[in-house]
Amino acid sequence: MGKNIATVITDMFEDVEYTEPAKAFKDAGHHVVTIGDEKGRQVTGKNKKETVTIDEPIDQADPDDFDALFIPGGFSPDVLRADERFVKFAKQFMDEKKPVFSICHGAQLLITAKALEGRDATGFKSIQVDMAYAGANVHDQEVVVCSDQLVTSREPDDIPAFNREALKLLAS
Repeated sequence: MGKNIATVITDMFEDVEYTEPAKAFKDAGHHVVTIGDEKGRQVTGKNKKETVTIDEPIDQADPDDFDALFIPGGFSPDVLRADERFVKFAKQFMDEKKPVFSICHGAQLLITAKALEGRDATGFKSIQVDMAYAGANVHDQEVVVCSDQLVTSREPDDIPAFNREALKLLAS
């Protein structure tokens, strides 16, 4: 049976960092639910190639209803981290040891949630120092899996490895 994957997203997400993993998750039989500030709102990728409709507003989203969390990169995570509702939402997944999939700048939300300390992770080159200051053991490699919970990658080129490891975790 497919898993329910909460996807926190807003405008200026990195187009392919949402579309490619979301397609891989759906193709494997999982359910991807987009969560934003307002149900039905259209959010647009930073490359203006993709538009995503928000399925569920953050005010009604309950981490208990989901098996995993997906955080696409781009500028979206930096916007979301300024909203305490998204920070608390992400932190609950990390605290409950549910799978979390973060690519590129997605780790910014986890930094603000103070959820990276002592964890192996990676992210986009420009935020790796921030991740280190947040207590993460940063590895500059295409995908890092920590404690069979956290899957992180650096950039669009890493998507095949990111998808492979995320799907492995969802299957276990």
